Amino acid sequence: MDKIPYDNSKSVINKPLDILLKSVCSLIGIMLISVGATFLLEGHIGMDPFTAMNTGISNKLGISLGVLQLIVNFVLFIFVLIFDRKQIGIGTIFNMFLVGYEIDYFSGLYQSLFHGTLSIPMMIIDAIVGILLFTLGTSLYMSTKIGVSPYDAIAPIISDKIHVRYQIVRSAQDIVIMIVAIFFSGPFGIMTLFTAFFAGSLINFWNNTISRRIMIHIDHFSEKPSIHNVSGGLLELGKNSYNIVLHAYQNTYTMQKNMSGYSEAEIEELINRTNDNIRKNAQVSIILEKRLDSLKDELKERKQKIGNK
Repeated sequence: MDKIPYDNSKSVINKPLDILLKSVCSLIGIMLISVGATFLLEGHIGMDPFTAMNTGISNKLGISLGVLQLIVNFVLFIFVLIFDRKQIGIGTIFNMFLVGYEIDYFSGLYQSLFHGTLSIPMMIIDAIVGILLFTLGTSLYMSTKIGVSPYDAIAPIISDKIHVRYQIVRSAQDIVIMIVAIFFSGPFGIMTLFTAFFAGSLINFWNNTISRRIMIHIDHFSEKPSIHNVSGGLLELGKNSYNIVLHAYQNTYTMQKNMSGYSEAEIEELINRTNDNIRKNAQVSIILEKRLDSLKDELKERKQKIGNK
């Protein structure tokens, strides 16, 4: 997942309001993570490696997922506290204490609402809804920049200490955790592999389309709180969400309509082109964000010079 600069909070005047609003977003993100993980768990299609491991261990020990995950998070928290406490924030505490217990709660709710024999169509729905909510929640909670989960902090610390690329360390970390999850008979499945290797692309998509925009609006609102800023932000978010759903539907419909006419080689070529376009768009977004930041800095400096005169 590319790190795209968008955090404007350093220039925010009303810091308490900014932190409060981002804390709310962090809590919403963690709730979405928990709901998404619940769909993956109850659909019996595999969970993310960390939760799959904790679920397997908690079942073996006969304790709730919430209790076990809190214990594991606390051990990892000590490690992060020793080697890089800068990654710890209020979002870290939220994640440590809430995710496991929320999955326990939402699992009970899911079973009461969708009790019965699990069918293939239901498993497909669980997979789609689960991974979309899980990655959206991850994007939203991490975009707040107020602390990451102890598990998410491990790879950056190791990468910095041994001077190996983050992607390599994170992949190795997830593979090790997957092996442990399998050993303890955790809910390992196709979505475990997907979240380990491909969820980053979805998280980056949510970063570029929703999460980053929300953080920018929060920073702007914290600088100048007003009803106009709130309504403008909500309106833009609604338009973006509508456009995302509309474009996804149109593209899916078009592809399904024409798919039968494609050869396997042509489909592979379309996949490669789509991946290239995603990478190019991410690079363009980074460049434009940097240009925007430079323009803002230049304007700020000129205003300061005029004020000093």
